[in-house]
Amino acid sequence: MVTTVLVTARVSGRRGPDPDDWRVFRLDRVRPRIPTGPRFTPRDIPGGDVGVFITSRFRGNDGTRTDWPCQGQVILDLPATVAAPFAQDGVVEALGPDRCRLTLGSWSWTGLAAALGRFDTDIEVVGPPELKDACSQLATRYATAARDTRHPFPR
Repeated sequence: MVTTVLVTARVSGRRGPDPDDWRVFRLDRVRPRIPTGPRFTPRDIPGGDVGVFITSRFRGNDGTRTDWPCQGQVILDLPATVAAPFAQDGVVEALGPDRCRLTLGSWSWTGLAAALGRFDTDIEVVGPPELKDACSQLATRYATAARDTRHPFPR
């Protein structure tokens, strides 16, 4: 059993049976129990800031930091003004009229490499090496998928 502690615009925060265990649940998956059950003693959110806590949990952290577990930097062959609207919470720095540096994060190296594909341009990986490895693994997967003829798409 978990206890609903607060509801934000994005999620419902609940405590599990362990009083030190904080979890994040999608509000559309929470089913209220009627009657509402026993009362509970409110506690402070870990770190004290609900926004930081929720952002941190969605990024796979401990609830006190908002940085992504995997962060990398690339050079895109795009103007900064074109890349910026799609960079989400990344940082875009102009490197001239047709190139920019993008610093972006994700919950995994593969997730970060896949997110870079949405820019539909040439990419130069600045680092770290884990991002280069993830790009290489995805390139191999996509090349294999492109060659696969086992399931032709009906025309």
